[in-house]
Amino acid sequence: MTTTLAALATEVLTCPQGRGKAELSRRHAATWLASREAGTPLPIGTAQPPDAPARPAKPALLDPRDVPRRRPGTEAGRKAILHAVAHIELNAIDLHWDVVARFTGTPMPLGFYDDWVRAADDESRHFMLMDDCLRELGMEYGSLDAHAGMWRAASDTAHDLPARLAVVPMVLEARGLDVTPGMIDLFSKAGATSAVSALQTIYAEEVSHVAYGAKWFNWICGRDGLDPKEAFHTLVRRYFPGGPKPPFNEEKRAEAGMPPDFYWPLVEGT
Repeated sequence: MTTTLAALATEVLTCPQGRGKAELSRRHAATWLASREAGTPLPIGTAQPPDAPARPAKPALLDPRDVPRRRPGTEAGRKAILHAVAHIELNAIDLHWDVVARFTGTPMPLGFYDDWVRAADDESRHFMLMDDCLRELGMEYGSLDAHAGMWRAASDTAHDLPARLAVVPMVLEARGLDVTPGMIDLFSKAGATSAVSALQTIYAEEVSHVAYGAKWFNWICGRDGLDPKEAFHTLVRRYFPGGPKPPFNEEKRAEAGMPPDFYWPLVEGT
């Protein structure tokens, strides 16, 4: 029986191990991309992805307000940052496979699936880079508590593909473009070469993920006769109240296809 891309995606979502999820994700991404390269793509299929992805026993997932705060300039603070980034990357693996599996009822070009499978593959490498950095410090993913709010955006937009694209890549991942340069500077000053190298890789590659979101959001709006900017503002106000927070990395956001008039009007007080 021929497997489907939706089934591969669901297998990643239901894998509970952190590193195991990343490795499985990379294998399944390679399978899909090889089938595309050969001109014999796997069928997309249909699936029933879980409401929330499987997670390892550790870290404990707390309300964001209950996660301990550590000063960034200390060693403990830098460890906490690396752990938090690893947590973000693990969630990103699931977010990208979830968009593949959950919205098969919405007809999309094969290029849509190519982009999100590549993004999931990137996030899998990013998670392993962060986990490697933690292991250099005598830790691993799960050594610290993490916050449970990462999946809320996915749950809130599980019924609406344009909303998912607006909130996840175009708001949450775009935020990564804003804050990562500061993290790189922090670890550079601390002489943490492995962390700097890993964060530079993540920073360079995250632009494409935001760009995938903008590209396919605009594509859907064009198909449905909607103004992309107005639709984006409506969806972000509905599903991400409070809006994005400056300062913004306007250069990288523009590189990803997001001009300032997409996000500045959503800032509270403007």
